[in-house]
Amino acid sequence: MAGHSKWANIQHRKGRQDEKRGKVWTRLIREIMVAARTGGGDVTANPRLRLAIDKAKAANMPADNIKRNIDKATGNLEGVSYEEIRYEGYGIGGAAIIVDTMTDNRVRTVAEMRHAFAKNGGNLGTEGSVSFQFKHVGQFFFAPGAQEDKIMDVALEAGAEDVIAGDDGSIEVISAAADFEAVKNALEGAGFKPEVAEVTMRADNSIALAGEDAAKMQKLLDALEDLDDTQDVYHNAELDE
Repeated sequence: MAGHSKWANIQHRKGRQDEKRGKVWTRLIREIMVAARTGGGDVTANPRLRLAIDKAKAANMPADNIKRNIDKATGNLEGVSYEEIRYEGYGIGGAAIIVDTMTDNRVRTVAEMRHAFAKNGGNLGTEGSVSFQFKHVGQFFFAPGAQEDKIMDVALEAGAEDVIAGDDGSIEVISAAADFEAVKNALEGAGFKPEVAEVTMRADNSIALAGEDAAKMQKLLDALEDLDDTQDVYHNAELDE
């Protein structure tokens, strides 16, 4: 994937997420509850919960909200029980799509997922149909103009697997998902704060879409994002604005 296009796509995705801030707290609360339920409410012993809390704080969620939902998940308060379900499918031009959801009603969720794909030119696939095209990794992006050599030294020393320089001067750092926290702490400790730092599903290869195909793909992605049970949408489309 060309460096310039990848950076542009990252910025575009961030912008669209910012437009949908009304849904962010709902998704963060679900993630906090599932992380606490599966790994316990002790933040020091639960990396997934730490990451979820960091995201919640970055979204200005009050500490009381965070604690209350951890208590719900660990049985100290009555709450809804969510399960995680991953859906895989195809978008415009055969682009691969993964949608991670959290739901209290899997019958409703799969029906909504199938409808969103079909209505917008995609197809809901079977388990494993596209996930082999992605890797579960830690991913960091630095804006054009960042100090590539110094970031590379710090990242690799901390256990990062790769540092990729984009054509426009942006920098992408890739780590194993298990090493995300160590690499993040090392980078920030050295004074390098990434524009994006997340554990994600990163596509091995991309499909370039332009014009009407790009617009159709964006419409499909928006429809999937807008579903109430959606937590994250990953894809391998490179959209030409």
